[in-house]
Amino acid sequence: MIGAKMTTPNLQDVDLRLLRVFQSVARHRGLSAAQEDLGVSQATISNQLKQLEMRLGLRLCDRGRGGFALTHEGRVVLEAARNLFHSIESFRGTIGTTRGELIGDVHFGTVDAMWTNRTLNLHAGIADFADQAPKVLLSTEIAAPQDLFQGLAEDRHHLILAPTPQLPSRFVGQLAFCERQSLYCGLDHPLFDRAPEDITLAEVRAAPYAARSYMQGWVSPLKTPFNIMAETSHMESLAILILSGRYIGYLPSHFAKSWEESGQMRRLVDDQASYDEPFFLAYRRKETYRAVEMLFNCIRRRIEKVEGP
Repeated sequence: MIGAKMTTPNLQDVDLRLLRVFQSVARHRGLSAAQEDLGVSQATISNQLKQLEMRLGLRLCDRGRGGFALTHEGRVVLEAARNLFHSIESFRGTIGTTRGELIGDVHFGTVDAMWTNRTLNLHAGIADFADQAPKVLLSTEIAAPQDLFQGLAEDRHHLILAPTPQLPSRFVGQLAFCERQSLYCGLDHPLFDRAPEDITLAEVRAAPYAARSYMQGWVSPLKTPFNIMAETSHMESLAILILSGRYIGYLPSHFAKSWEESGQMRRLVDDQASYDEPFFLAYRRKETYRAVEMLFNCIRRRIEKVEGP
């Protein structure tokens, strides 16, 4: 019975499997949202959570009509599980290094709309890493910046490439590059055919604006608030909103270039509204897994080759 006095069980393979299920449910904030990640039914996930709770003698979460929420014990177990799996990966990496090889898993995360950024040359950095560490399983994820930094803090990612004004002190890394951001409207927007000198800041301020949901309180170079009528955390979704002709919004210049050249988008207010957004390549300060350092260096060197003479 949960809550009854019992001996803490020795960890077995079944416990590791159940802890990974619990991690997924906690990450997705519910059983139904974790179904796709785990590839099993909601009923199976519920039974697995009950089995884990019985083995630990703790109630880990409240689930039902009132929604999903971790208990205090659940939060403690979740943090312990993250440390446990990180230790397992570090152990595998240490053994591999001792044997003269790199093994294990590396989880890398970045934002979307990276493939058009020639300053980054990310694919070449990944190719270098794959050649140097062929036995390491590289997992990649596209996510919003706040989710990437949260994933790094929670040890779901080993390395991330993400925009932020300043790298938090608990992470280690370096400024990778600055990405030019410009204000755009689509072909069917009322401002599209207007001469640049005829567009006033008042009109820009009044136009429905598609914002990035993770940039709350951000002030544009125009020093004027926008009329936010849509929001998203991904560049592809933002491009769709702008192409609809009903919203203006910021996009990376390299990402918008093809739509500009085809006449489907135009830049507004020229460079008055543009700004450079810093991207950092970062990992946790206590990271000891050598494969993470190798991936970091592979990506960094490729960026330097593009930016260098």
